[in-house]
Amino acid sequence: MTQKAMLCPRCRQLIGSEESVCSWCGAQRSSAWWRPTAWVRGGFDGAWLVKAVITVTIVIYAFSLILGMGSGNAAGLLGFLSPDQTSLLLLGASGTVPIDRYHWYWTVLTANYLHGGILHLVFNLMALRQIAPWVTQEYGPSRMFVIYTLGGVCGYLVSYVAGVPFTIGASGAICSLIGSLLYYGRSRGGTYGAMVFREVSGWVFGLVLFGFLMPGINNWAHGGGIIGGIVLGLLLGYEERTEENAVHRLLALLCAGATVAMLGWRIFLLVALGIGH
Repeated sequence: MTQKAMLCPRCRQLIGSEESVCSWCGAQRSSAWWRPTAWVRGGFDGAWLVKAVITVTIVIYAFSLILGMGSGNAAGLLGFLSPDQTSLLLLGASGTVPIDRYHWYWTVLTANYLHGGILHLVFNLMALRQIAPWVTQEYGPSRMFVIYTLGGVCGYLVSYVAGVPFTIGASGAICSLIGSLLYYGRSRGGTYGAMVFREVSGWVFGLVLFGFLMPGINNWAHGGGIIGGIVLGLLLGYEERTEENAVHRLLALLCAGATVAMLGWRIFLLVALGIGH
């Protein structure tokens, strides 16, 4: 796979796509997700953060499957790999039904971690693994997580205003990461900024095309996520303009705390009430 041009993690100068080391300071390329120097900013380990998001998402998906099986609603292989709608609703699916009927406003936060099937889950996690390192490189891990969380909320708020009755998935949050890269590329400018903007614009075009060709895609959440990511990128700033600081880390901790509290509360409540058994 051809490697991309990138900014050096040490001196922030441009490393060409054919260079194995930075010609400015001699640092090794570190674009791969498993290399810690591509992730660490301001004392937070970005690799651990993304792995934590992926782990929580998989755990919630597994719990939703178990909940559906216990309710007797899953049937056959497809049923086993796809949580039933009741389980997803109880765990925090968003949309006009949960919000208007039950006043569950917190679902705009929890729905990011719910998925309707194994393919839905795998595609979103693959996209997250590809895009999150790039956003972490340019914004730092704390701002990446804030954009992922609040951008997902923006997507679900737009989806709610548009009247989508029932919706789940991390794609809105992932689109917010894409939006932040759009803003970064346009704002930074130069050869590298133009390359970022051009490549990410291709992703947006693919998302739009895919959304209109495939049934059941929540294009409102995708669009809201992209817009939210652009706005958050503008408000939070990126590494070359503003280094990640205590405010960004505090925002990330608040987003993480709220997410864990809401998801943990739903799981504890369902287990305590014995729902699904």
